[in-house]
Amino acid sequence: MWELLYRVLGKDNSGSRSQAKDRLRLVLVHDRATISPYLMNRLKEDLVKVISNYMVINEEGLEVYLNQDEREVALMASVPVKKIRRDYMERTQSIS
Repeated sequence: MWELLYRVLGKDNSGSRSQAKDRLRLVLVHDRATISPYLMNRLKEDLVKVISNYMVINEEGLEVYLNQDEREVALMASVPVKKIRRDYMERTQSIS
């Protein structure tokens, strides 16, 4: 009887509210993880540009992907580094 009264008054603490919240969280995670191949390729190109300022990398071995679980989306990257650029400061000063 009390359970029915709580439901009518909106004080239902049963699983329906938490289930709806979990479903919404899953939808939001899915939306964040959905990325077009074009956008993923542009992201990869931008990463290569930025990382190449600091390191010599093997672009063919570069892997970038989104990893998702129930709560979050993570951008994962595997970047094979050939060597670290020690002359970064000199190169940036000669450009400006």
